[in-house]
Amino acid sequence: MAEYRAYLTGVGGQGTLLATKILAEAAIHAGHNALASEVHGMAQRGGVVESTVLIGDIRSPIISDGEADVLLGFEPLETYRAMGKCSEDSVVISNDVPVMPFSVTIGKDEYPDVATLFGFIRKRVRQLNTLDARILALKAGAALSTNIVMIGALARSGVLPVPREAFEEIIRTKTKKRFVETNLKAFDLGFGTL
Repeated sequence: MAEYRAYLTGVGGQGTLLATKILAEAAIHAGHNALASEVHGMAQRGGVVESTVLIGDIRSPIISDGEADVLLGFEPLETYRAMGKCSEDSVVISNDVPVMPFSVTIGKDEYPDVATLFGFIRKRVRQLNTLDARILALKAGAALSTNIVMIGALARSGVLPVPREAFEEIIRTKTKKRFVETNLKAFDLGFGTL
């Protein structure tokens, strides 16, 4: 059985861990073995959150440097910071909307130019896809659905052996009932971006 490694990164409050759960459960629903793990993180708003989903006959949830088949970045600077997990064969899908760290907000630091970050990434991987997941989430009806937009873009990329229907079923059955329709719309909008 083939092995697939997905590395997810963002900041607290973006729903990275829910996206990880949806991806792992969709892979299982599609008949694959899957391991998910939070690598590092402070799930509080603003802290870095990193997680992995490994699909196939894999015994460890660790992704070593250069091993990620796909990097799903919920925030541009965190996508850039996770580039060590990628190789020249990796696919990177990143939200292009920055979340300003506290140090930038108080004027102590400057946020790097997003185009420069993406230029660096583009030269080092097989493919980089960027999208404004926030605007698509708002179009779906809730800014909190940014993570589901990103999962839709991941599903559309075809990097992982998980069909659209498996993601939709998990969103329908495993997310909060009051957000199901919004989340399905967000997934659809993300799916339509690539």
